[in-house]
Amino acid sequence: MVAVVGAFLLRDQLSFEALARRHDTLIAFRNAHYFASVAGFMLAYMAVVAFSLPGATVFTLTGGFLFGLFPGVLYNVVAATLGAIGIFLAARTGYGARFASLLQSRGGPVARLQEGLRDNEWSVLFLMRLAPVLPFFLANLIPAFLNVRLSRFAITTFFGIMPGGLVLTSVGTGLGAVLARGEAPDLSILFTPMVLFPILGLAALSALPILIKYFRRREV
Repeated sequence: MVAVVGAFLLRDQLSFEALARRHDTLIAFRNAHYFASVAGFMLAYMAVVAFSLPGATVFTLTGGFLFGLFPGVLYNVVAATLGAIGIFLAARTGYGARFASLLQSRGGPVARLQEGLRDNEWSVLFLMRLAPVLPFFLANLIPAFLNVRLSRFAITTFFGIMPGGLVLTSVGTGLGAVLARGEAPDLSILFTPMVLFPILGLAALSALPILIKYFRRREV
């Protein structure tokens, strides 16, 4: 409900335009109250991810804009991971646990998917984070519904979002000059070969254990 309402009410408040209007205020507050600004930024970022609100990309760029590449990338990745853990736990302790057991009891393709995920949990979870296919909120909910272990979800989320987070945080470090010119940041850099190929390479590396197991079973 919060996600649906927030998509309409907060869409304009969590945008590049809103950031452009407030960037001088944010810089002044950061300079005067650094630790309070870090805590406030991370809590707000966690809430955006936990409630699947719009604006996660804006927050990641803001982390680079306010705090630099480092420790900005650390603040971004930690906040996004904690927010993802929040929605993961909410989904699993709410309807997710019953949903997972219901799917398992019914059998069929979904039950086989659950079994396959258990056999390749690390690889599949890393793939969900590295490959730019699933929206971030779905990559938080699907593991909860398939009864993935919390520890594995947390570790793969933290390290899996780090490459993309590093790129966006780096773009955010130059955001001040872009906003001063009244422009929006150019996110097409994410799809340039220099950025996309290494991330896809990491995704292929994550998929390698799955392929090895598949071909071994075929040989058997």
